[in-house]
Formats: sequence, C-alpha cells, structure tokens
Amino acid sequence: MNLSNIKLVATDMDGTLLNSKGELSETFFPIFEKMKSQNILFAAASGRQLFSLETVFKPIQEEMIFVAENGSYVMYKGEELLVQALDRNVVKAAIAQAKQIPDTFIILCGKKMAYIDTYDPKFVGQLEKHYRKFEIIEDFTELPDDDFLKITLCDLAGSESNSYLFFKDFHESVAVKVSGPIWLDISHKLANKGNALRLLQEKFGISIDETMVFGDYLNDTEMMQQAYYSYGMENGHPDIIAMARFTAKSNDKDGVLEVLENLVERKAVANS
Repeated sequence: MNLSNIKLVATDMDGTLLNSKGELSETFFPIFEKMKSQNILFAAASGRQLFSLETVFKPIQEEMIFVAENGSYVMYKGEELLVQALDRNVVKAAIAQAKQIPDTFIILCGKKMAYIDTYDPKFVGQLEKHYRKFEIIEDFTELPDDDFLKITLCDLAGSESNSYLFFKDFHESVAVKVSGPIWLDISHKLANKGNALRLLQEKFGISIDETMVFGDYLNDTEMMQQAYYSYGMENGHPDIIAMARFTAKSNDKDGVLEVLENLVERKAVANS
C-alpha cells in the first residue's frame, strides 16, 4: 500500500471521525497540522449543515474543506464551490409525502439555516446533535426565503425499513439516501458526496489514486467509489464495509485517526 502519494483525505463525521458521543478527539488537530505540512487537503464530508461542521472544526475552519448537507454544499476558505439546491416544487411534494409517515419529523435544510415545524422533545434531542442553526416555523405551506439543500427526516421507527419505502416513487426526481438508523435525506438528484469529491479532485488536480476516504453509512456510497483508498468503518453498515477496499477500526477506537497517523508517518518517511 503506497500511501505516500495521498493528496486528499475526506471523511464522514457521525459514526466515522466522531465517537458515539459525537465528539472529535483532540488528537485529530496535531495530525491535521502534519497533513497540512505535507500538502494533504482535508475535507469533512457529512450530512450535517455547514454551521455544525464549522463548530466542530472551529480552530482550523479556514484551512479545510467542508462538504456539507451530503454533498449539496461545498465550501473552502470562504468560497462556495458548489450549491446544489432543490427545486421548490420538489420540496413541497417531498414534504407533503413526508407528512404521511407517522412518528417522523421534518428538517428543511436551507443554506441560511434549517427549519422545523415542531419542538417535540424526542425529536429536538436528535436535531441538536447535528444542527447548530435552526428556526421553528408554523408549518411548511409557505416556504421561507432560502435555498434548500436537502430535506432530512428523523424517523424514529427506522429510516431504512420505514420512511425510505414511502419515497420509492421519488427516485426519478431526487436522491433519497439512508444516512443513519433514524435519518433519511432527500437531495438534488446530482447531490452526493461522490460528486462533491469529484469536483474537488478536478479543481485541485488530484486523481482517484491520490484520494483517501472514510465512511460508515449508505450516504457514503458514492464517496467510496471516488477514491482508491476507501475505508469502511468496523461499526458501519454492512454494504459500506463490503464496498470499501479497506476497513478501519470503529469510531469509538479512533479508527480514522489511526489510519491518518499511519499516513502522515509514511509520507514523512517517503519525503525524508
């Protein structure tokens, strides 16, 4: 395995880089500094909103790439590299469908902020783990003045076995992704982490063979296909583990950081 040619690292957040409590290990930051000194670009690729990602990486947010909202929104050093917004009529149709699903809560993810129409405690407890900037509105009949990057459903009955099935007729017009045990994401047809990664590779002149990615769930599928060094997390969805070329230890064992530490060490030896 020749890691010395790696120029771009992209990692999912929840269930991957972050532990089960949603925490980023302090040991990440010195590893990041080593990657930066070796001219390795680092991207956080997540279903989270940009504001949430910026909070996690506050000390280094001006030095890294953010692939937010499952690839719908890409930001680097204050520059928007991609905004892949949903058509407003599609948003209305998807929300109307989501309203038919019992015990499921809607998050309308805008570029300015996220919007919800209930403050149910069992929902908000989940919401606040991933969204830093949100507003409660009366209902979704009048859409706010914003660009909508995705619609996220918090499905307490289980997204893969429940809400995903309600959107089988939507696959022609939007991308429908199971992004976690209770999360379903509805995005622009072309919006995914893989397409966002391809954009970055083209912009910076980086090949698939020079790219390393980490993921744990089905919304990481396209990203896995866009890198030779694809790592599925030990704690991940079986389909992602099967698809990835390599396996990293679980997020609670800092599996991503172990691989990255090895990467910077190998690169240092190669450059010495």
